[in-house]
Amino acid sequence: MGDQAKLSVGGAENDYAVLKGSVGPDVIDIRKLYAQTGKFTFDPGFTSTASCESALTYIDGDEGVLLHRGYPIGQLAENSSFMETSYLLLNGELPSKDELTSFENTITRHTMLHEQLATFYRGFRRDAHPMAIMCGVVGALSAFYHDSTDISDPEHRKISSHRLIAKMPTIAAMAYKYSVGQPFVYPDNKLSYTGNFLRMTFGVPAEEYEVIPAVEKAMDRIFILHADHEQNASTSTVRLAGSSGANPFACIAAGIACLWGPAHGGANEAALNMLKEIGTPDRIQHYIDRAKDKNDPFRLMGFGHRVYKNYDPRATVMQSTVREVFDALKVNDPLFETALRLEEIALSDPYFAEKKLFPNVDFYSGIILSAIGFPTTMFTVLFALARTVGWVAQWNEMISDPGQKIGRPRQLYTGPTQRDYVPLDKR
Repeated sequence: MGDQAKLSVGGAENDYAVLKGSVGPDVIDIRKLYAQTGKFTFDPGFTSTASCESALTYIDGDEGVLLHRGYPIGQLAENSSFMETSYLLLNGELPSKDELTSFENTITRHTMLHEQLATFYRGFRRDAHPMAIMCGVVGALSAFYHDSTDISDPEHRKISSHRLIAKMPTIAAMAYKYSVGQPFVYPDNKLSYTGNFLRMTFGVPAEEYEVIPAVEKAMDRIFILHADHEQNASTSTVRLAGSSGANPFACIAAGIACLWGPAHGGANEAALNMLKEIGTPDRIQHYIDRAKDKNDPFRLMGFGHRVYKNYDPRATVMQSTVREVFDALKVNDPLFETALRLEEIALSDPYFAEKKLFPNVDFYSGIILSAIGFPTTMFTVLFALARTVGWVAQWNEMISDPGQKIGRPRQLYTGPTQRDYVPLDKR
């Protein structure tokens, strides 16, 4: 028998198994807690609750570690590609050369959208937020691809997973094109996954689009850095929706809706807007002082993280990527110098060090995306595009678990106790 945790309630003592993962904190198995004690645990935000067992992604927030299937995110961002990382997340191991080629060919064959889906876009106002469009179109995919919605069939799950990963760049690019009044651009199967997305977004039918290698590499890195992030809000939403047996397209649409929140996917847009508000390096100290003032609503966006209590390992990669993109595009943006100076000042200030407010991935990604030409309304769309592979991998893992039950969180009820109805004329 392994380690046991003891809990005494009302004089009665019960033992609960302590489960060990391959790395990270052990967990106390309280699945029998209610049956044995008649009590629930109370954990708003699930900050101390392991909602599932997973072999996909591991985060050590205190040490600033992020691993995908055991591989450090820094190594993947520097040496891998988004397609290879996607294969890794879906299948558990890095692919051989032939396996990667086959996987890339499969994804490429699924990049086209059903032509009738184009009419969905025209039903939205031109100023509709791209995330609103994305929610609607992704949710509608199940109406077009009936041949891959049997979640009990592993082959159906595989096909729908590939379709979602492949079609998301096309859906995202079309959302952008619709917002600026330009014609949709069909996929070009000769290009890479990321190069194809850039062409569909910024290319026009009348001109040849040139994919700039440094920009393509930067976008691929951004996709890798956002591919999966353990049991965050949107991933937990996908898993909860999937636990009901909902089709994969509906589950991913639910994840997109959750990601839309400014506290989740909208953080890089908020960080960029903050840098624009600060403007130049000489104004930084004023905003630092405001951030330290408890009575001032101003906060440093792009600093701190719900999980990381150390430097976000993804931010290190992003910082070097910013310079590469700016050099390739010959961009001279004072926002970058302001960002570097703000980071330097904040990291040297004991106030931020004590509160462990270090730069996160959002601090730099917004600057890169803006330099490439994406409007802020597209930032969260790009996040959703990249995170789709993580959502799909998490969904697959959950569906494949024979012990999976429908999600059903409980509550601490604090409303009125039972009372009798009073007729309207007596109130």
